Amino acid sequence: MLKAVILIGGPQKDTPKPLFPIAGLPLIQHHIKACVKLVECKEILIIGSYTINHMAQFVSDMQKEYQIIIRYLQEFTPLGTAGCLYHFRDQIRAGNTSSFFLLNGDVCADFPLQELWIFHEKRGPNALITIMGTEATRQQSVHYGCMAIEPTSKAVTHYVEKPNSYVSTLISCGVYVCSVHVFNIMAKVFEEKDNCYYSTNGVSSPQPGYMSWEQDILAPLAGTTKLYAMQVTNWWSQVKTPGSAIYANRHYLELYRKRDAQNAPTANCKIIPDVYIHPTAEIDSSAVIGPNVSIGAGVKIMAGVRIKESIILSNARIHDHALIMHSIVGQDATVGEWSRVEGTPSDPDPNKPFAKMDNTPLFNVDGRLNPSITILGSLCNVVSLIDELRNEGFRRRTRVTNTAHGSIKKVEVGNGRATSLVDLRKKGSRRAIMNWTLQHGATSL
Repeated sequence: MLKAVILIGGPQKDTPKPLFPIAGLPLIQHHIKACVKLVECKEILIIGSYTINHMAQFVSDMQKEYQIIIRYLQEFTPLGTAGCLYHFRDQIRAGNTSSFFLLNGDVCADFPLQELWIFHEKRGPNALITIMGTEATRQQSVHYGCMAIEPTSKAVTHYVEKPNSYVSTLISCGVYVCSVHVFNIMAKVFEEKDNCYYSTNGVSSPQPGYMSWEQDILAPLAGTTKLYAMQVTNWWSQVKTPGSAIYANRHYLELYRKRDAQNAPTANCKIIPDVYIHPTAEIDSSAVIGPNVSIGAGVKIMAGVRIKESIILSNARIHDHALIMHSIVGQDATVGEWSRVEGTPSDPDPNKPFAKMDNTPLFNVDGRLNPSITILGSLCNVVSLIDELRNEGFRRRTRVTNTAHGSIKKVEVGNGRATSLVDLRKKGSRRAIMNWTLQHGATSL
């Protein structure tokens, strides 16, 4: 019997990262969809340090939808990626399990689990772990687990997690097939680290039982003919930044369109594929949606709205003629009419074969903000540009003009004349634009 184990880590934000919706589904539901396609897989275990309350409803919904045993196992103290597996070894081995899949919860991919399982079985009984690997650029490879393999047998001869210098362009995808006999290896490592912990008065590791999957298990197994790697060319990406969520959204939408074309979204508006629209979302017929857009439950999109390369979370309100590009709009957020919400695309370099997403930090080494997509948090309210123009207080109006003036297409004045933004700019500075629109009683921007 086969099982699947999904590692989801612990809390960082209000919404658990593994439940963040990508292409209309919580992140780890894509993992579950891939696992249930395997007839041999009888149970899925989700391991993390989120409280039961965070995960209970999701687990219940998944069991009902996929008719498979799904359990959430809470890790009450940090044990590391291997330590948590060893801690829950009895639950993983229960039911006469022979092997199990191990998937990191922060990766997205077209998971070739059936192929990975067949590849692992062909390695024979000596194989303990098979890694799903992919190609990266030489520069990016050092940010992942790198491995060298024997060309014929595909046995891993060398493995280093995030090396300081170049090792190989073949990297780990964070997806594995493991024999249950790997727990025998873990038992030896556990005993060694436990003895070391107490002999050094707790200096050697965070706490007893702490084990790293990559450093304590994979690296020592390299060169023993017990660790193998299957290289794939399927799409794969980590999801560690908001930009990578938009990137993953695009690929999942494309993947599901190809596999399930009959369930393409239907809406009384212009759709540029690929798009996901929740059945409860309301969209005005004059809106234009796509490409690469996911719209969540209860979202209301009004007249003239344009959205592309974005994720709109549940119950957001997008008012007339707003423009949203390369952004994530949070739950219950509001974007006012004629407002412009725009981020900077952060896709992999298309000119570099095998390039992956650069998971850049918020600030660079010079302390400057790295260009990225725009995020509106939950309950965030972007005030209507028209309201800002009409509002008293020049400083406030000037701020909005500086950030959103690009959405002004024309100004209609009381006598019906229309002046383009270009014409307005010819009249002088942004202050002149503001004064002109206010003096002429702008009615439509």
